[in-house]
Amino acid sequence: MLKKTTPLVLALALSSASLLGAQMPEPIAYTLRFPAPQTHYVEVEARVPTGGRPEVELMMAVWTPGSYILREYARTVEAVSAATETGEPLPVEKTVKNRWRVETRRAPRIVVRYRVYSREMSVRTNFVDSGFALLNGAATFLTLAEDGKRPHEVRLELPAAWKVSASPLSPLPGGGEHAWVAEDFDTLVDSPLYAGNARIYPFEVAGKPHLLVNEGEDGVWDGPRSAADARKIVQAEVDFWGVAPYPRYVIFNLLTENGGGLEHKNACTLMSSRWRTRTREGYLDWLGLVSHEFFHAWNGKRLRPVELGPFDYEREVYTRSLWVVEGFTSYYGGLMVHRAGFSTVKEYLKALSKSIETLQTTPGRQVQPLDESSFDAWIKQYRPTENSGNTTISYYTKGEVVAFLLDARIRRATGGRKSLDDAMRLAYQRYSGERGYRPEELWKTFGEVAGTDLGDWLRKSVDTTGELDYAEALDWYGLRFTPEPAEKKDAEPKELPAAWLGMDVSNRDGRVTVTAVRRGTPAYEAGVNVGDEILAIDDFRISSDGLEGRLKYYRPGEKATLLVARRERLTRLPVTFGEKPKNRWTLEARPDATPEQKAHLAAWLEGKAGVVKEEKKAVTVQ
Repeated sequence: MLKKTTPLVLALALSSASLLGAQMPEPIAYTLRFPAPQTHYVEVEARVPTGGRPEVELMMAVWTPGSYILREYARTVEAVSAATETGEPLPVEKTVKNRWRVETRRAPRIVVRYRVYSREMSVRTNFVDSGFALLNGAATFLTLAEDGKRPHEVRLELPAAWKVSASPLSPLPGGGEHAWVAEDFDTLVDSPLYAGNARIYPFEVAGKPHLLVNEGEDGVWDGPRSAADARKIVQAEVDFWGVAPYPRYVIFNLLTENGGGLEHKNACTLMSSRWRTRTREGYLDWLGLVSHEFFHAWNGKRLRPVELGPFDYEREVYTRSLWVVEGFTSYYGGLMVHRAGFSTVKEYLKALSKSIETLQTTPGRQVQPLDESSFDAWIKQYRPTENSGNTTISYYTKGEVVAFLLDARIRRATGGRKSLDDAMRLAYQRYSGERGYRPEELWKTFGEVAGTDLGDWLRKSVDTTGELDYAEALDWYGLRFTPEPAEKKDAEPKELPAAWLGMDVSNRDGRVTVTAVRRGTPAYEAGVNVGDEILAIDDFRISSDGLEGRLKYYRPGEKATLLVARRERLTRLPVTFGEKPKNRWTLEARPDATPEQKAHLAAWLEGKAGVVKEEKKAVTVQ
């Protein structure tokens, strides 16, 4: 059984040689304090070298890598002040929303103090309360508005009740058990800080130290099991890539009844429910989150689009390749959970089917191309409206489905000798350095592995709104979308299907209010608006059984009149009911699949390399 790690053991597990060389500029040194954590503040003191300049400009990031929206972190900063090291006050002027100019009086270094209000529970922001603190670099640190590398040191002064801290940063030599150093501001931004009383589980893979930091186990979450299984995920993905490219890696697992994940170069932050280890479905979801975010240590953080680094933290950074960064990671996230032995074939195919169904039932797929979805992430992905489903498509979802189809296409083109796995590894060898890849370079790599030009197929899949063709992939693997069951002779008569409107509603305090209307549905054609309160159908009031209960008494094709309240005015809308579309996108193995198709399916799901032979033992569908 894994035991709780003391701060000293934690520091030793993360120890490494000093990053500070003789030629490095003088560091900015931060001290973070939590004098009253129950008030949700972290107090920051920064000793900033001036180089003898009469004034310096400090800046704060307005966004954080991996979350493509301007979050304006300066809005939580208060009481910025500056002084000399001897305590003489210095003038501070805020020049723009995230910059401050300080007159230094040519002091060699100045002391800047400020407070950050920290009570937004997400993987992208800061949270501090009496129990623990999670700090993200972009949301915490002011730095010099200058180019070039400069070390940044961080020391934490913990409240008496907190015993543990953790970070993927290197320990600061001689700094004590709660002190670290980043080689530059990019590293600081990309390295979360935790302080509190989490259970910490160390493990080793490929000779590299890893930590699972579980905040909020509370006797409910199975910590040892989660650590052992996280290690299996890590091992599977290190084996996939053939290299562990980081000095150490930290998985911050915040069991706060929230959701989400955010990748970092040497860490990831997860938020989940402490109850997830109590059900198979919930636990598989958590393992999928671990798998997804850890896969980013390669795809996204090192193998990356050329636009994603070095970063401009004060402006949007546009790229058309998030469908690879996130979509391919979503594809491999679930696949690696299966290859690590956690999910059955049916469970994996069910999860992939859900992504296909989501894509194929989202009208926005016919409006927004995949590369445009990536480019517009800054204004659409994190700011959905009630109409988003009609006009946009997620680069996570469609990117995952395109990866599935591309993988099958490469396997088919090479007779099973190569796969998308090989293409990703080759791309990593070529483009995981300082520059990153351009879309045409990545596409060329895919084609090179496939032995054929994939440009036309990729252009249709990525640059247009044309429908995706599943036939080739299904044929290669011996899969099909589950057909409707055939009518049996002498079967009992079935209940006629209920009427369907095709809108989402909320039912609060007896009010049925429309929250979304999908294009092409009866509600859309009738002119139902988001915000309408549905009062009655054919002048019969919607009662306690709600709208869904009432629709059971109507049939597709029937006509009726909806009575709605819209901005306090009663309005009647004629409507013709439809039938709820059946799920046509559930994948299953064909009962008549050939031995060769079964071998292809097994090779894909097991991640096997080399030529697929017909006599290969077929995978058992559980």
